Amino acid sequence: MKQEPEFFGDQELDLIFIAKKLREALKLEELLTAANIDYAIEIDEYRGGFIFQTLRKGAFIYVLPADLERARQIVLDAGLKVPST
Repeated sequence: MKQEPEFFGDQELDLIFIAKKLREALKLEELLTAANIDYAIEIDEYRGGFIFQTLRKGAFIYVLPADLERARQIVLDAGLKVPST
């Protein structure tokens, strides 16, 4: 379920996906909620483009380390790309 950052306190969170489009973020939110995985979302900037790089905004989705592998599998099963570590 989507949680506010305060819910996690001082716990370290792991990035599982950077949604560049709203529909990607909504799809992953639905899947994580259905799997009963707590997650946080932060809107931040990333660099996009190959030749002409620009700063763009995206939804950065984070989970607790205990849920990392299961969440990554959900991302992959959804046909989305897991960020490289």
